[in-house]
Amino acid sequence: MARFLSPTWVEEQNAALEGAVLADPAPDAGLAMADGKVTVVEEVHGTPDGDVRLVMRIEAGAIRLQLAGRPDGTGDGPGEDAAGAPNVTIALSYADAAALSKGELTPAEALNAGRIRVRGDLSALVAAQHLLDAARSATRGLVASTTY
Repeated sequence: MARFLSPTWVEEQNAALEGAVLADPAPDAGLAMADGKVTVVEEVHGTPDGDVRLVMRIEAGAIRLQLAGRPDGTGDGPGEDAAGAPNVTIALSYADAAALSKGELTPAEALNAGRIRVRGDLSALVAAQHLLDAARSATRGLVASTTY
C-alpha cells in the first residue's frame, strides 16, 4: 500500500492517469487554457513528512503529478521551477488534502469553508475542470490501496 503523497503514491497515480482518456479542453475554455497547458501546485502542510509540494501539470490532454521540495530530499526534481511559475497554487492542510483525496470533502466545500487558499489564475483551474474530473475517475480505485 502506498502512503498518501509519497513518491510511490505519485507513481501509482501517474500510472492510473496514463491509461485515462482525457479530452482536450473545450473550445469555450477561454484564455486560461488557450495553449492547453496548466500547472497547479498543491502546498500540503503538516504531512507526516513535513510540508510537501505536489505539482500537477496538464498538457495536451494529459495530467502528470510530481513531488517537489520534500523535506526528506526525495521527489521527482525541481517541480514547478523547471517550467516557470504555476498558474494556480493551492495551500491546504494534510487532513484536508486526505479528505479531498478520499472524496470526503469537495473542492467547493473546502474553498467555501476557507479550508484551502488559492493564489493565481483560478480561471485556469476552472477551465481544466473536465480534465480533473476525468483524472479523479481514473484514480478513484487507488483510494482503497492508499494509507493516510
